[in-house]
Amino acid sequence: MGAVNETVYQYISELFPDSKLNRLPEKFGGDRIFDSPLCGVSRGDDPILPYYKKIIGPEHLTPLEMWAANGLEGNADLAPRLRVLSIVFPYSKRIREEGKKAKRLPADIYSLGRNFANDFISDVQNKTVQYLQDQGFRALAPWQSPVFQLYERLEPGKFTYSNWSERHMAFAAGLGTFSLQEALITEIGCNVRLSSVITDAPLEVTLRKSDDPYANCLFFAKGICRSCEKRCPAEGAITEESGHDKLNCWKYGHGPVIKEMTEKLREYLKPRIDIIDGEQHKIYNVGCALCQFKVPCMDKNPMAKAGNKATD
Repeated sequence: MGAVNETVYQYISELFPDSKLNRLPEKFGGDRIFDSPLCGVSRGDDPILPYYKKIIGPEHLTPLEMWAANGLEGNADLAPRLRVLSIVFPYSKRIREEGKKAKRLPADIYSLGRNFANDFISDVQNKTVQYLQDQGFRALAPWQSPVFQLYERLEPGKFTYSNWSERHMAFAAGLGTFSLQEALITEIGCNVRLSSVITDAPLEVTLRKSDDPYANCLFFAKGICRSCEKRCPAEGAITEESGHDKLNCWKYGHGPVIKEMTEKLREYLKPRIDIIDGEQHKIYNVGCALCQFKVPCMDKNPMAKAGNKATD
């Protein structure tokens, strides 16, 4: 790992233990939402990036396109020198343990952690951008950018997507691969959040172990498991045949989950305004993610060691 990487990674890691934004409400113990992060780096001209316009949507931007759209100078010659710093935010052990007990609806502390997490993730992004700028480099956080856009499509597999996918950029950085339920299985599991920063700092690229997008998933690698399908309470949202059906998932997450969890936890929740196809939508992010709890890939890469067996 390069010296610049170590310095930046150390800076990011030190934001996690003491930040007040990385805490549950005091009534729920005030514990940390996220444990220590993982980081990875991809090149601005990684050959995998053009495929994202095909598999995500034509609006998905390359790092150079996002850079230019935010008014930062640079031509095609800059692409090889741009870096995408991806950050993995793993949910704490307490949230994961409580989440394993949940069945039809997510655990209270997961819903609160999911809701509060956006402020902390934004803070980490902003501080990382400022840190890089203080070192004399340029940087931006795509998720924070006015260029970031969500798109709503009703055709299968394209229900909602954005012009910048944190999961796919983390895959490019070698931080993990995808699963049957479309989460990213990292070395510390799929029960994580993700973010990224684009910079012209000379970060050393972290190589992918495999270009196979499903290498860490027991179902795709060995034909076993399907624990996420069994854990999912939404009929037809995860199946062996179709994988993750975003429409059925959305209907359940924006139906019973948001309705009941918002009613239960409203005094603590923070609303968020999303811009979808140019229109404002007030959303209480409480999440569901039951398919990420009590599964073999919840807190580890199940393919990291030979002979791992799926559990119910």
